[in-house]
Amino acid sequence: MSTDVLDIGSVPAAWTRRHLLDVESLSAEEINIILDSAVTFKEVTANCAQKIPILSGRTCANLFFEPSTRTRTSFSLAARRLGSDTIDFSSSGSSLSKGETFIDTAKNIEAMGIDVVIVRHRTPGTAHLLAQKLNCSVINAGDGPHEHPTQGLLDMFTLRERWGSFAGKRVVIVGDLAHSRVARSNIHGLVTMGAEVVVCGPPTLIPLDIERLGVSVEVDLKQALEGADAVNVLRIQMERQQRGLFPSIDEYARRWGINRQALKNAHKECIIMHPGPMNRGIEIAQDVADGENSVILDQVTNGVAVRMAVLYLLSGGSALENEETTPQQTETRVREGKQVA
Repeated sequence: MSTDVLDIGSVPAAWTRRHLLDVESLSAEEINIILDSAVTFKEVTANCAQKIPILSGRTCANLFFEPSTRTRTSFSLAARRLGSDTIDFSSSGSSLSKGETFIDTAKNIEAMGIDVVIVRHRTPGTAHLLAQKLNCSVINAGDGPHEHPTQGLLDMFTLRERWGSFAGKRVVIVGDLAHSRVARSNIHGLVTMGAEVVVCGPPTLIPLDIERLGVSVEVDLKQALEGADAVNVLRIQMERQQRGLFPSIDEYARRWGINRQALKNAHKECIIMHPGPMNRGIEIAQDVADGENSVILDQVTNGVAVRMAVLYLLSGGSALENEETTPQQTETRVREGKQVA
C-alpha cells in the first residue's frame, strides 16, 4: 500500500460532516478520507502510542448506556492522544434514575462545554436523535442492532493495510447477522468500496431482506468460504440459543465455527478478523484466533487510529474551512503536533 499521507488540506472541500452516525450514508470518497487520515495518525504517533496535541482545548464526552471495554477505552485513548480532555458518563446512579430524560441529560452534559459526544445506546437511532438535539458533534458508538460505524471503518482500515484496495476481494461475514451492528457497518462500507461480501450463518440469524444491501447469502459455510480473502467472525450471543434461534452451541460450533478445517476452502492467506469479545472454541477456534493470518489485535490498535481520524475530522476539520492552507502546510502541522483549531 502506498505510504503517502492524507492530503489533509483537502478536508474543507471533501469533508463537510459534523457527525459520524453511520457508514451507510458515507461515500467512497469520505471513507477514504477517514482511512487515509488514520494512516497519518498511526504513523506520526508510532502505532498510536504517542501524543500529538492538535485538539488541545477540546473536550469529548463518552455517553455509554451499554457495557463496553474496547470501544469506550479506544475512544478515550484516541481523544487523549490528540490532546483532548475526556469525561466518562455512567448511566447507573445518574439523574436518569431520578426521572430525567435522556435528551435532558445529554443537553446538560453539553452545557458543560463539550465539543464531541460519543454515544452508545441499545435503541437504534439514538445517535441520530442526539445529532438533531445537540449543537456539538455526535459520534455513534453503537445503536442497538443498527450500526457501529467506527468498528466497520477500523475493520476496513485493517483490510486495506494488507491489500491496498478492495477491488476483487471476497469478504465473508459469519455469525449472527440479524442482531449485529458490526455486520451492518461492515457490509455498507465494503460494498461501497467495491468488495464482494458474502454472509453466512444459521438461517434463523440471517435477515430475509439482507440481499438488498448488496451481499450474497450462503447457509453452508464450506460454500461461503470458497475463495475467501478475509473472514470476519461475529460473536455468538448465548441468549440467542436460549431463545431457540439455533439448536445448540455445539451444533453452531460444528456447522459455522471457523477452524482450520473450514478454512481449507479459503485462500491460503485468508485474513481472520473478530470484533471481540471472542467465544473461543465456539465461533472461532483457538489456533485460528491466534494464528498467523489473524489480525484481531491489529484491529484493536487500528481502532485508536481510526477514532483519532474521526475526532480530528469532526473537531478539527471544520476549523480548516476558513483557512487557505496547502496540503503540505497542513500535513506539517499534524506531524509537528501543532494546534489546528
